[in-house]
Amino acid sequence: MIETAIERWHAVLRGEADLDDLLHEDCVFWSPVLFRAQQGRELTKMYLQAAAQVFPGDSPSEEPDQESGGDPTGGDSAFRYTRRVLDGHLAVLEFETNMGGIAVNGVDIITCDDDGMITEFKVMLRPIKAVEAVRDRMAAMLETLGGG
Repeated sequence: MIETAIERWHAVLRGEADLDDLLHEDCVFWSPVLFRAQQGRELTKMYLQAAAQVFPGDSPSEEPDQESGGDPTGGDSAFRYTRRVLDGHLAVLEFETNMGGIAVNGVDIITCDDDGMITEFKVMLRPIKAVEAVRDRMAAMLETLGGG
């Protein structure tokens, strides 16, 4: 189940697939900077589209780690998945990027249903300077996308 969902998620990041075909209509998105969950496909999609603009970071990394998934964008960004655990309906994908000289380390926790549709997407970040940088960039991007 989750293997297919993650393959499709990486295709979305490369611009080869559409989020509407991957997100369950009742999907829930958990932001690292908001207290309440964002409910539904449209809000989840808006946050993930904003994140896709923010998280690539400032410049590409040197070497992708192919065993862990590497750069799901196809080499166009500093964003890299560095570790992954896939089990049943759950994936935990650790990532790294760089934003304005700040090293960002985080985890995407993704849950899918029996059809491989994402039902929950949770993002956790560290350190606090990274959380602040992401908060500020995401707010600006959401404003641009009309959701802020």
